[in-house]
Amino acid sequence: MILINENYLKLQASYLFSDIGKRVAAFQEAHPDQDIIKLGIGDVTRALPSVCIDALHKAVDEMAEDATFRGYGPEQGYAFLREKIAQVDFQARGAEVAADEVFVSDGAKCDSGNIQELFGQDVAIAVPDPVYPVYVDTNVMAGRTGTWQEGRYQGLTYLESTENNNFVPEPPEAKVDLIYLCFPNNPTGAAATKAQLKQWVDYAGENKALILFDAAYAAFIRDDSLPQSIYEIAGAREVAVEFRSFSKTAGFTGTRCAYTIVPKECMAYDSQGNAQPLHLLWNRRHATKFNGVSYPVQRAAEAVYSVAGQEQVKELSDYYLKNAALISSKMTELGYTWVGGVNSPYIWIKTGTDSWAFFDNLLNKAGVVCTPGSGFGKCGEGYIRLSAFNSHENVEKAMQRIENALK
Repeated sequence: MILINENYLKLQASYLFSDIGKRVAAFQEAHPDQDIIKLGIGDVTRALPSVCIDALHKAVDEMAEDATFRGYGPEQGYAFLREKIAQVDFQARGAEVAADEVFVSDGAKCDSGNIQELFGQDVAIAVPDPVYPVYVDTNVMAGRTGTWQEGRYQGLTYLESTENNNFVPEPPEAKVDLIYLCFPNNPTGAAATKAQLKQWVDYAGENKALILFDAAYAAFIRDDSLPQSIYEIAGAREVAVEFRSFSKTAGFTGTRCAYTIVPKECMAYDSQGNAQPLHLLWNRRHATKFNGVSYPVQRAAEAVYSVAGQEQVKELSDYYLKNAALISSKMTELGYTWVGGVNSPYIWIKTGTDSWAFFDNLLNKAGVVCTPGSGFGKCGEGYIRLSAFNSHENVEKAMQRIENALK
C-alpha cells in the first residue's frame, strides 16, 4: 500500500491565489460582459525589454547550428551570467559576493521552498505575519509544524508586522533557528532600513540562526539609504542566504530566471554542533535535483546588465511605481491609510473590515480584483493588497471604479 505524506493534509484547503482565481472565474461566468481589471496577483504586464528579446533571438539562432549549439549547461548557471550578477547587483553596492556564490535557477519561489530541504526537522522557524504563503506551506509539507489552529500553524513563531512596528518586526525574545524575511515586503510593501536589518543579523549571529532573505523586489527601491541586499549589512555573509528574481525586475514571470546567493562563510550545524558550509550543501542539492536554466534564457538575463538593459529595466520598474503612486493617491483621497507603494509595487491598504468581504465588494461592484489581507495571515485581516502590475490605462480605470464603488 502506497502511503502519502500526511503533512499535506495539514495544509489549508486551497492556496490563496487559487481561491481568488475561483471567485473571479465564477464572477466572470455570471457576468460574461463585465471586463475585470486584476490588481491582485503580482504578475507583470509589460513586454520583456528589447535587449532581452534580442539576446533570446541570438541565442536561439546559436542553438540551430552544430558549431554553436549548447547541450547541458552547468547546473549552477553559466559563468557569463553569474559574473554579471555578482558585479552589478552586489559588488557595485559594496556587498561582497563572488560569482561562484551565485546559483541561477528558474524562480525565487522555487528556491525559497526547496532550500528548507537542507535543514533538520526540529528547527525552530520564524515567519512574518502577514507572510508570503510559500514560506509557511513548504515547511508544513516537510512536517515542521503542528496542525492549523485559530488561523495559525502550531509550532511556528509568527513575527507580527503591524502599524505599531511600521510593518517591520523586531527579533523575538524566544530563540529561533530559521528566519524568513522579505524586503521590500510582499505583501505589505514595507522596506527595512540598514539599522533594522542589522538587528536581525546580530540576532542570527548570537543564536547561530540562519536568515532566508527574499529580495525579489529590490529593483523597486528608490531611497538610496535603504539596503537592496542583506549583504550590505556587516556580518550577513555568515548568517544569511538571499533570493533574487528577474520576474519583477525584467518581466521574466513567464520566462523563468532567478538566483540564490549562498556565501561560503554561511554555516549551519550538525547534531554534534559542528559547522557545515551551506554553500556545499546547496551546491549538492542544486546539482542533484536541477538541470539548470536554459541557455537562451540565461543570455536574456545577461542582457539585463548591459547599459541599455539597465536603462530598460529601470523604465519598467518606474512604470509600475507610477501606477503605485496613482493607487496610493486615490486611496488617500478616499480616506484610507496605506503602506508600501513608494519603494515597492504593492500597496497595503487598511480597510478595517473583513478582507474577503472587501474583496467581494470590489469584484462585484467595480470589477476589480485585489488580494484579501487575511490570506497572508492573521495580521492581514482588515487589509487588502493592491498591485501596481498593470497598464496605466487599466489602473486609472480601476481606481475610478473603486472610487465609484466605495462612495
